[in-house]
Amino acid sequence: MPAIKIYQEEHIPSPRRKLWLSFSSNFVALIGLWVVGLLLLLTILGPFIAPYSPEFQDPNALLLPPSWDHLGSVSHFLGTDDLGRDIFSRLLHGAHLTFGMALAIVATALLTGFIIGSISGMMTGLKASILGHMLDSLLSIPSLLLAILVVAITGPGLENVFWAVGLALTPQFIRAIHQAVHDELQKEYVTAARLDGATSLQIFWHVVMPNVWEIIIIQTTLAISAAILDIAALGFLSLGAQAPSPEWGAMVGQGLDNLLTAPWAVTIPGLAILVSVLAINLVGDGLSAALTPIRS
Repeated sequence: MPAIKIYQEEHIPSPRRKLWLSFSSNFVALIGLWVVGLLLLLTILGPFIAPYSPEFQDPNALLLPPSWDHLGSVSHFLGTDDLGRDIFSRLLHGAHLTFGMALAIVATALLTGFIIGSISGMMTGLKASILGHMLDSLLSIPSLLLAILVVAITGPGLENVFWAVGLALTPQFIRAIHQAVHDELQKEYVTAARLDGATSLQIFWHVVMPNVWEIIIIQTTLAISAAILDIAALGFLSLGAQAPSPEWGAMVGQGLDNLLTAPWAVTIPGLAILVSVLAINLVGDGLSAALTPIRS
């Protein structure tokens, strides 16, 4: 027989539980999270579930409209381009080139920015001031323009795009983490931890960082959407992925010649870019709204 509880115990959820409850109550942000999860699955499984190779050309299906058109075919669900290549298959193969590469770029920029920003944020005096002004000057240049400058020097190609976009996004992480750590060091509880005998490493990891992770999460979501747009823009300008690559931005650029006769060759990969960026931004806004009551 279970014990009878006379007094009702109040269950206080953990901060992570509070974050999830607040985030899941936002229906729009939850939809964005499901879309991001679907994009992750397509990034991993896309090449395996695609019905055709991205370079396969069907000479009997040139500029075939999508299947919902009366001239379309179910065998080519989203239609074909001017070379008879299946657009649906190319989208699946290109998911890891646009969305997957954006995740890899942001992860690299986050790691680099975390190390440099944390070290510089713990500094004081002239060193911190000089680094802060240098970062301000770099942030005055848009990330896409900085990426174009790097690609113009190193040459086109996906490998150069990786480093170009990564170098363009790294200063944003350095600046955000540097400013967040520097602001937290001015708080009274940091002074109290120093008076208790805590070392600089203990103060950084156990006192400062718990209040900085939220800023890092929000900055990461914003950087992913910026990386997707930068990769697609470079591919569209023929500075990134080169034909016949199925990268989404390059697909938009390759379909411009047939915009009037086959608009689906441009609009469908463009919609893929739009949906991925919109989903990331919805998740970022949902996290920002969910973290606000926790910080307060």
